[in-house]
Amino acid sequence: MATLILGNRNYSSWSLRGWLLVRQAGIAADEVVIPLRTPESATLIAQHSPSAKVPVLIQGDVTVWDSLAIAEYCAEQAPDAGIWPADPAARAVARSASAEMHSGYAALRGAWPMNLKRKGPPLLPAADVAADIARIIALWSDCRARFGAGGAFLFGDWSAADAMFAPVVSRLTSYGAALDTDSSTYCAAVMAHPLMVEWSAMAAAETWNIAAVDAL
Repeated sequence: MATLILGNRNYSSWSLRGWLLVRQAGIAADEVVIPLRTPESATLIAQHSPSAKVPVLIQGDVTVWDSLAIAEYCAEQAPDAGIWPADPAARAVARSASAEMHSGYAALRGAWPMNLKRKGPPLLPAADVAADIARIIALWSDCRARFGAGGAFLFGDWSAADAMFAPVVSRLTSYGAALDTDSSTYCAAVMAHPLMVEWSAMAAAETWNIAAVDAL
């Protein structure tokens, strides 16, 4: 049995990515949830994670502590799970899109932190946030146009690329971003995915709060 170390489900976007990947791969894992932004958070996470960040997947003597690394590990452990698209060209683009998500969109991530419980009015994005959103929409459109035939997701079937963008989808939904029809349809498909529904229900049941995020 593996162990998956996570932050609060309502707020921890990187934990969501890792959890989606592990579940898609069918890796049985006990889940340990550590509340974020408390005085004890860093110490508790550092007991499991070399980087003192979540998520962390521990399986036997293997520790994997980055979402993209977890994606690759899951793909190796479950080669038939569809973690990456089977077509080499689609797979290369999916990896590129996932890496762009991993390292980019700092303005969006900083201004609109993940908060699945948010019920507030739409927020007008600042210019840098709007630029991130425009790039994301363009990337989604390109992936869907080139590789999305036959399914509702970026590369048709659900893949690691959708797991990587799932927290972005949640942000755009929670903060009421203005989206074109195709992007809205994609976001709805992601939020309706059974794993997203399951995660969102667990997030809704949490009692932890991060006041600075809830105030947005």
